[in-house]
Amino acid sequence: MEKKELQRIHLIATGGSIMHNLALALHDKGLNVTGSDDEIFEPAKSRLAAAGLLPAQEGWFPEKLDATIDAVILGMHARPDNPELLKAQELGLPIYSFPEFIYEQSRDKQRIVIGGSHGKTSITSIIMHVLKTIGRKFDYAVGAQIEGFDRMVKLTEDAPIIIIEGDEYLSDPIKRVPKFHLYHHHIAVISGISWDHINVFPDPDMYRDQFRIFAEMTPKAGTLIYTKDDEQVQLVAVPRNPADINYIGYGVHDHTIKNGKTILHTKKDGDIEIQLFGEHNLRNINAAKEVCKKIGVKAHDFYEALKTFKGAAKRLEKMGETDTTVIFRDFAHAPSKVKATTEAVKAQYPQRQLVAALELHTFSSLNKNFIPQYAGALDKADEAIVYFNPKTIEHKRMEMLSEDELKAAFKNPNLKVFTDSEALQQHLLNYNWQNANLLLMSSGNYNNINMEALTQAVLKA
Repeated sequence: MEKKELQRIHLIATGGSIMHNLALALHDKGLNVTGSDDEIFEPAKSRLAAAGLLPAQEGWFPEKLDATIDAVILGMHARPDNPELLKAQELGLPIYSFPEFIYEQSRDKQRIVIGGSHGKTSITSIIMHVLKTIGRKFDYAVGAQIEGFDRMVKLTEDAPIIIIEGDEYLSDPIKRVPKFHLYHHHIAVISGISWDHINVFPDPDMYRDQFRIFAEMTPKAGTLIYTKDDEQVQLVAVPRNPADINYIGYGVHDHTIKNGKTILHTKKDGDIEIQLFGEHNLRNINAAKEVCKKIGVKAHDFYEALKTFKGAAKRLEKMGETDTTVIFRDFAHAPSKVKATTEAVKAQYPQRQLVAALELHTFSSLNKNFIPQYAGALDKADEAIVYFNPKTIEHKRMEMLSEDELKAAFKNPNLKVFTDSEALQQHLLNYNWQNANLLLMSSGNYNNINMEALTQAVLKA
């Protein structure tokens, strides 16, 4: 597919987080963009409407497709029997998954792909923030909203590089291969491997194998940057042909913590106070630094830019604070992410009580065969809470969880389990928040709890 030939593009499942951002990015380039979806939520709904891209009706309309469409982009949440997909196949239209399309649009660029079970959004975000701060031209595709960027996707003709968050989840309902296998990277990062997505990778070996394939796709003269302290990563990132590929291992950045502040120690720039914290983020910083070094960013410029980086949305995002309490929201939901985030907040404020509330929302986290992976994940919390919505389990047609099963899985007899979001809110409001922090972890929304209202109420409690 030649980029110059594109005029009309249709997106199937255009309301998704990354898909609607792609629609906006293509619209920004002056292309004729249409799309459909059976459900479109905020903020995608308002953003598409503002650009004149919101479908007139929710649902699938095969009549939207005809032979004049140059490309169809298929979102992962569409089904294989989607009426619009079937029509596109019948017409013989070019059909691309999101990662395939991004690759086609960046064939002439240096492609930097950040992979890993955890940390990939933060690493990608740091790199983007640094490049923007120093005035470098670059394209990008990232899975979270980042301060200072209007879009989560940018595609231009003149940027020489593209920074891509490389998800290991499946690319689309037809080919069913991991997204990060389809970007064909020049520089790759593997930030950690911890079994996830049990619905498509039913055992840890199969999951790890996807990263092995990713690592082995590194081309001659390419670079593989990897966390050197992760045993699972070591199994896939062992240098096999170091004469052809540049292997770079990284660890935790040298630092100290003082009064809830993280101070980086650097060789030439001295001590630097940053807004990020947590051992996992100190690894993420080093990964981003190695990427930036490979593309010509000086260490001084990297650290200067890092000072102003606040983090990606919902990644240890500070919702509110008083002199004695801080409330954080985090996207953490997989076991390794939950453990790292909980430990980070406790280590940053060791003298404060920590209440950590985790929502089980994903297929993996609600699966009885998977939840033992959470053993010890909330141990650093002074009060550990797990919430799940029984309706979510019913909707996913899964077996109901019991309080005793969750306590056994987390290996925490004091675990508090809630299945009613209002009861959870009331419990939090009744807690004594003097010298205590709250950490809310979820990829969902606790059955539509108003986080801003809850934050204000807790801070006043």
